[in-house]
Amino acid sequence: MERNGETTKRTGGQLIVEALKANGVKRVSCVPGESYLAVLDALYESGIDVLVCRQEGGAAMMADTWGRLSGEPGICMVTRGPGATNASAGLHVAKQDSIPVILFVGQIGRDMKEREAFQEVEYRRAFTEFAKWVGEIDDARRIPEFVTRAFSVATSGRPGPVVLTLPEDMLVEEVEAPQARSYTRVESHPGKQQIDEFEKLLKASQRPMVILGGTRWNEQAVADFQEFASRFKLPVGCSFRRQMLFDHLHPSYAGDVGIGINPSLAKEVKDSDLLILIGSRMSEMPSSSYTLIDIPYPSQKLVHVFPDPEEIGRMYRPDLAICAGPAEFVSAIKDLEPPALPLWAERKSAMHDAYLKWSTPPETGPGEVHMGPIMSWIEDNVPDDAIFTNGAGNYATWLHRFHRFQKYNTQSAPTSGSMGYGLPAAVAAKQLFPEREVVCFAGDGCFMMHGQEFITAVRYGLPIITVLVNNGIYGTIRMHQEREYPGRVSGTDLVNPNFVAYAKAFGGHGELVERTEDFGPAYLRARESGKAAIIEVRLDPEAITPAKTLTQIRNKA
Repeated sequence: MERNGETTKRTGGQLIVEALKANGVKRVSCVPGESYLAVLDALYESGIDVLVCRQEGGAAMMADTWGRLSGEPGICMVTRGPGATNASAGLHVAKQDSIPVILFVGQIGRDMKEREAFQEVEYRRAFTEFAKWVGEIDDARRIPEFVTRAFSVATSGRPGPVVLTLPEDMLVEEVEAPQARSYTRVESHPGKQQIDEFEKLLKASQRPMVILGGTRWNEQAVADFQEFASRFKLPVGCSFRRQMLFDHLHPSYAGDVGIGINPSLAKEVKDSDLLILIGSRMSEMPSSSYTLIDIPYPSQKLVHVFPDPEEIGRMYRPDLAICAGPAEFVSAIKDLEPPALPLWAERKSAMHDAYLKWSTPPETGPGEVHMGPIMSWIEDNVPDDAIFTNGAGNYATWLHRFHRFQKYNTQSAPTSGSMGYGLPAAVAAKQLFPEREVVCFAGDGCFMMHGQEFITAVRYGLPIITVLVNNGIYGTIRMHQEREYPGRVSGTDLVNPNFVAYAKAFGGHGELVERTEDFGPAYLRARESGKAAIIEVRLDPEAITPAKTLTQIRNKA
């Protein structure tokens, strides 16, 4: 920083915050620690919002949601040792889901290394599997360099998390350093020859299928591709937990290519003669445990569009490899002219009809509470721009199969299958989009993993609505247990608190639903309360999936 023509010294903590502001950061999530007090002090009058969380895993998941919904790195700060290892849960989500996140970790003093000092961890060894890059800033003068690199790495190619560790003594040093500037985003574009080849392959096919996935999309790219699909009458699916990339009521939408895929859609993917993957890695979940596409040589002709060359050909050998971001690829193809009478038009319509039938919820089920009618109520009464979040568990099937996503940026859910994600994600989404309704779906087991972040929503006046499906068990694990070891229940029963009292104790609003018809009025009261709310839905554990009861699974019916 220059003052009267002279360069002034700043502490390492001040340089960190200066670099964040230069890169447009407006908010950080954190759990405070003495190892980075100098950064907390520099944040004091910075204008950056500081969201104080109750556990580092929740803080990291909030940063993941900011990265997921904005495309810019979500920023999280935690202290050393157990603080950092708690945050690793959020790092794992960001790594597997390709989300830009930067985690700053307070570190022991430089003169204490290699002594197993208090809470000492060597993060390069510990976090290599969880991050694209792990760096330690030993010299405060290099902070602008390291932070610029962190933003670039987190957003380039296949996005992902970066970890920067900050030795405590480095943060209080006063040094001269260059004024921080914003990073330069790196974009990859397809070449004309590749677009020409893509057009030839598409127009020569008879049974094409498009699967959208991954990150680095934006609202314009989503709209442009929907218009492209309309003109070409293409069937389009979305990979696991990426449903917000295509309007489910669009006549080209064929369904969710994820866990519990519609069998008829799975057959269409296998039977296609041209499979077009845009942004998707097609890893275990969307590929139905690697059964939809042969490895390494797909039976379908394959066009794979992905922004990182290391992913293309990693599992599936493509006939046409295009190293480009989804938005850049869509921009390049949007003006292509479709054939006069696409051979696949009738197939597209049949696939959409099959999706509509598959996504129509059942009207009944075991017990007094039926999730089918509840999902129908939500479809009729929740705005189409509402953001839905969830973690992992069988309860999520009701949302992912029966909610018809229509708009971009209406979903924040982990493809990594991390429990506990939904609540911190809802807190972050509501802070990012305060004008929109935010609905967290959670199971009783899932909610309690980061349930303490409900107080974060209350503290910051974020009126999220949590639909807490309580069946008293770890449902997904019990389902597998009953299938593999019928009747031998071990480790999957739960004892839960009174969730209505829990919500009220935290200063929020609580509702209990014990009959299907109680849900609508309870939801409206939760909305009207203007508070963070929990709607506990008491679901019979027999209603383990939309298609089969727990008894049927146990008896292999």
